[in-house]
Formats: sequence, C-alpha cells, structure tokens
Amino acid sequence: MGWWLNGGVRTIMMAMTIISFVHAEDPYRFFDWRVTYGNISPLGIPLKGILINGQYPGPDIYSVTNDNLIINVHNELDEPFLLSWNGVQLRKNSYQDGVYGTTCPIPPGKNYTYAIQVKDQIGSFFYFPSLAVHKAVGGFGGFRILSRPRIPVPFPEPAGDFTFLISDWFERDHKTLKALLDRGHKLPLPQGVLINGQGVSFSSSLTVEKGKTYRFRISNVGIQNTLNFRIHGHQMKLVEVEGTHTVQSMYTSLDIHVGQSYSVLVTMDQPDKDYDIVVSTKFAAKKLLVSSTIHYSNSRRHNKTSPSVHVEPPPPADELDWSIKQARSIRTNLTASGPRPNPQGSYHYGRIKISRTLILESSAALVHKKQRYAINGVSFVAADTPLKLADYFKIKGVFKVESIPDKPRRGVGMRMDTSVMGANHRDFFEIIFQNREKVVQSYHLDGYNFWVVGMDRGTWTKASRREYNLRDAVSRSTTQVYPESWTAVYVALDNVGMWNLRSEYWARQYLGQQFYLRVYSPAHSLRDEYLLPKNALLCGRASNKQHTPIITP
Repeated sequence: MGWWLNGGVRTIMMAMTIISFVHAEDPYRFFDWRVTYGNISPLGIPLKGILINGQYPGPDIYSVTNDNLIINVHNELDEPFLLSWNGVQLRKNSYQDGVYGTTCPIPPGKNYTYAIQVKDQIGSFFYFPSLAVHKAVGGFGGFRILSRPRIPVPFPEPAGDFTFLISDWFERDHKTLKALLDRGHKLPLPQGVLINGQGVSFSSSLTVEKGKTYRFRISNVGIQNTLNFRIHGHQMKLVEVEGTHTVQSMYTSLDIHVGQSYSVLVTMDQPDKDYDIVVSTKFAAKKLLVSSTIHYSNSRRHNKTSPSVHVEPPPPADELDWSIKQARSIRTNLTASGPRPNPQGSYHYGRIKISRTLILESSAALVHKKQRYAINGVSFVAADTPLKLADYFKIKGVFKVESIPDKPRRGVGMRMDTSVMGANHRDFFEIIFQNREKVVQSYHLDGYNFWVVGMDRGTWTKASRREYNLRDAVSRSTTQVYPESWTAVYVALDNVGMWNLRSEYWARQYLGQQFYLRVYSPAHSLRDEYLLPKNALLCGRASNKQHTPIITP
C-alpha cells in the first residue's frame, strides 16, 4: 500500500476538507501515485507502457468497507489522463468516477486528488485508465474491499489472498492503436495473453503449502477478449463476483469476460509437485494462452509445462452452450451477510414493480467511411465539456436528455450524438441487452450493480421473462451478452448522478458504443447527492465557473 505522507498536516487537512461529507469515524487511507511512461516487454519486445509508481501493473488498493480513500494522481505523461474504478459504486458521487463524461482529464504535469468512499461494498474490483486506449498498455491495478472485522464472511480466512490481472496484449503502443481507430479501422488480433502484465517469456511460480486454501481474485483487464482461467489438477470454489458473495459452486475453469472480476478459493489437495495456472482466449479467431505455476513447498520437482506445448483439455461439444450454462449457474448466496445499499431490495428484487424497460441493441456500421459502433442506432460522441459539469452548472447546449431511444428503431441508420438517457431517482429498470452480432459482448454500468436475471440465445420477447431467475440471480456490474443472444438485468436506480453505460470492448466503447444514464432527483438534497468537490478540475465550457463550497450535511 502506498501511503501518501508528503505534505504532512497540511495535506491531510486539505484531504479532509475535500471529503467533509463523510462520517468522521470512517478511516482514511492515503495514496500518492505518479503516472509515467516506461519500457515494458510482456512478450520480449520493448514497448512504451504506462506505469504507476514505476509499476506495471500498478499497485493494488487494499481497503475496508466504508474507508475513505484519498488518491493523489500526478500525471507525468505528455497527454491528459484519468483513472476510473471498475465496479466501485461511488455512492452519490459520480464526480469522482474518472470517465470523461463526469471528470475533467488531468493535464500533463498536473495532479488531481480523488476522494472516494467505498461505501456499503465488499469485493474484488480493479482500476484502469479511461481515456483514449491507455488501458491497452497499463495504468491498471487490483482494487479489493475487505469486510469489516466483525462482519462474518461465508468462508474461513484463507492462507493467502492473491490478485490475478489477466488481459489480452497487442504489440503496438497505445498511440498507434488509437490512430488506427481514429482512421476508421478495426483493431488487429492480439498477439498474446498476459497474467499480471507478463506473457509467454516469463517464468513465475507461486509457492503454496499442501492442505491450505488460498483466495485468487481474478479480473479481466483486457480490451477485447474473453479469457478462460483454470488451474491444472485443481478445482476452484467460486465465493464472490464483483462484490456479491455467491453460492459456493465448484468449477474446473471459468470464462471471464472483459471487465469482469471473480474470486475463488483453491485448496492445495494434490500430490506435491508443480501445476500450471493457464489463461487462454475464448470465442476468438486465434487461440492464445499463457501460464504461470503453483509450486507446492514440499515438492522437489519442477515440472512446469511450456505454455506453447501445454496439453489443452478437450473442448466442450458446444463451447457457447457450455459457457451460457456456466453463467446461469452463478447465483447470489442469500444466507451470506455483507454490506449493501438496500438490503430489502437486494433480497426481494423479483417483487419490485418495473418502472421502465430498455432494449439496448448494439450495431456496427461505417459512418463517413469510418468504423463506428452504436447502441440503439446512436454512436456516442464526446462533448467539449464533461456532462456532469454541464449538468451541475446548467450549461446549455452540451447534451440533450433522451437523445437515445429506449428501444432500437428499425430502418433508421446510425447517427452520431452525445447520447444521454434520463431516469428518475428510485426508478426500477429492466434492461435487455440484445446482441444480433456474431461476437460476444460485455457491458458495464458505472455506479451500480444489477441483477442478471436471464440470458439465452436468439431474440428476447416478453415471453422470455418466464425464464428469469427472480430469487437469487447474481448481482454484479458487468455482464456478457453472447453472440446472437440476449441478457436481461434488473437495476434499482438508487444512486443519483451521471453514470456511464458502456461496452467493455474498448474499440467499441471508443468508437461510440456507450451512453450516459442521468439519474435525477428533484430534491437537490445532500441526502441524495454530494456537491461538486472543492478541488474539482474545470474544463471546456465550465472553465470559468466558480466552485460551490462544500457543505457538511
């Protein structure tokens, strides 16, 4: 953990002013991060990466439920930079979300201090750079939120707790990848797969003790590919998905889609020797894999198999049906305690009246001979001012609420717009992600978890609701949508703010497959949403505006 010690009392007092809205008894954790370029060589070929405090991947964030995190980010790149917090809900505080629709980028040579509270959450998450294609070359790291000491966890304390950041890898720097997209091209196929930033050229082992159980937190921080995670000879007990304790089912491998995080327990109950941890691409035109090693401490044998000759298990007869079946098997553990914003709603979501149904359909097309992607025929174009600032200062002409329809419109071509959908505080939405394309997709909603109530092949109809799991569907922030299939989610809109709903396939996100959900409360009360932070950066048409003083509720 990087403790932010520079500046002494003055720095701490400034930080406490920034987050004066939180309760004094909740602990503070301070971090000081310098973002720089640096040479990295995951596949043996040097490339300019993005480092945090000289590390690739960046340092893990360790926190406990309700902690206040003060993260001072110094941008030492030659371009603007932002960090976002995948799956961290930022209750009432979308200003700190770190995407361009909510937060001004940190200019080169400047810094910004994020002040966030991990309110009413536990679980495994990650942070990542949200601008351009920075995410392809680093700037990401693990983010774990532990339960408070007196809150029971539904499994014994593991002997160790490890972060595995898995990703696809492109042997081109982020500026080259961005230029390809800007010219209207698609991204090439990746050249490799990485575990914690290392590829086939690395040799790494994790030493364990026979008979002990370890926790593995696995996040797919890549930009394009679904990845399968498995440990040779061992079963994995799934215990948590993006902040939700799950029914503790056993798996020999897990499909982890872009932007998703899983937490498993693995008991070292095999003969003393070495075993491969293998990560490989799924639903991809080209099979890629990488492996690391679990080394039993009493073993004198090192029998790690090279990933290039690793013996693959026989593929299922129908890879897609196998993956859908696995996804449906992941359910919420209703007997486990844990922090949540709305405990009653969490347990009885199936009884809440739906206030609005959205059918969100992806599409791909050429616009002015350049590749673009869209949701319901609208391809998102970033405004000259962050939307949340424009909303806060009531700046006209930056965006228009309801500039994206609730359902796809047949026979209408793709158009470009700064798409914002309006919603009322306390609404309860049913969202159908309809995928008519032949590629698997992955969607994320900032500021929320949603219940994944159903998924299947084909086209969703009202009759599909008969298939919904209305009792113990998993609650998470990122869901896959299989090729020519649909996924249905329920979401309780109890978090006021401007929240990004996006494709986690980064080329699609960058080229328009996203929009913002404006969750609005007419009360304008600090009980619903905090004011603009005193240290907020101002840019675009908000550059000459005055900050509103922080008021303690």
